[in-house]
Amino acid sequence: MTEQSPERRKQPQRKQMLLRLDPAVHDALARWASDELRSANAQIEFLLRRALSEAGRLPGTARPIPRRGRPPKNRPEPDEGRGPHDA
Repeated sequence: MTEQSPERRKQPQRKQMLLRLDPAVHDALARWASDELRSANAQIEFLLRRALSEAGRLPGTARPIPRRGRPPKNRPEPDEGRGPHDA
C-alpha cells in the first residue's frame, strides 16, 4: 500500500441533512443569502458556525468553510517557458 499525497487523499464527505422551514423563513433566508452573495445552504452553514462559535461550541476539528468562487489558477512562474514579454 502506498502513501498518498495530502492533495490526493479523499476528504471526508460533508454531512447532509433535511431541514424543514416555514416558507416565510425560507424566503427571508434566501433574500439574506442573496444579499451576501451566498447560496441559502452556505448562509445556513455560516449562521450555524457563527452561533456555535459565539456559544463556545464550535469544535476545533471543524474544517473551514470553503472559499467562495472558483479555485485559484495555478499560474506558472515567470521563468517557466515564458519570456518577460509573453503575457
